[in-house]
Amino acid sequence: MDSGKRITGAVRDKLTDELMKAYESGQSVRTITEDAGRSYGFVHRILTEAGVTLRSRGGNSRSHGV
Repeated sequence: MDSGKRITGAVRDKLTDELMKAYESGQSVRTITEDAGRSYGFVHRILTEAGVTLRSRGGNSRSHGV
């Protein structure tokens, strides 16, 4: 996919479906951006515009006193 090229209409709808399926199957936004060749902001915007509830950020969290 040409990064930076404007995507509209049916092509955008198809890409939205693909990104949603990838995210809902457990992939992270960062992984999807690498696979799709698009920016983090683009993927994030497509998902939020499609009504996807984004997961909270993962990774290690510190717990004090445990």
